[in-house]
Amino acid sequence: MQSVLRITKALADNNRLRIIMALGESSELCACQIIELLEISGATVSRHLSILQNAGLLQSRKDGRWMHYRLVDDNADPMAREALDWISHSLKISKKSRKDIRKLKTILKTDPEMLCARQRKN
Repeated sequence: MQSVLRITKALADNNRLRIIMALGESSELCACQIIELLEISGATVSRHLSILQNAGLLQSRKDGRWMHYRLVDDNADPMAREALDWISHSLKISKKSRKDIRKLKTILKTDPEMLCARQRKN
C-alpha cells in the first residue's frame, strides 16, 4: 500500500508529470536540461526529482558535477513501471506535452555546460 501511495503522490503534480514526459522522450537528461524545460528554480526541480526518485520512478547517476536522470527500467517495481507506462501513454495527447517535446528538442541541441552557466547567472 505504501508504494502505491508514494507513486500516486509523486504523480500528483504538473511539473513532475512534465519531467516524466521529458524523460520518456529522452533516455536521460541532466538536471540543467530539466530546469531549462520547466523554467523553474533549480532547488524546486531538485525537490521534484527527489520525490520522483523516492517513489521509485527515476534513477540517477552522477558524472562529475552533473546529475543525470532517467526513468526506471523494466526490472523496477512493477507498479512503478505500470504507472510510468500509463502516464507516458496518457501525456502523449496533451497539448502541453507536445509543446514541451518541441522545446526539449531545442534544449537537447544546446551544450549542457552552456545551460548550466546561463542558469547560474540568473
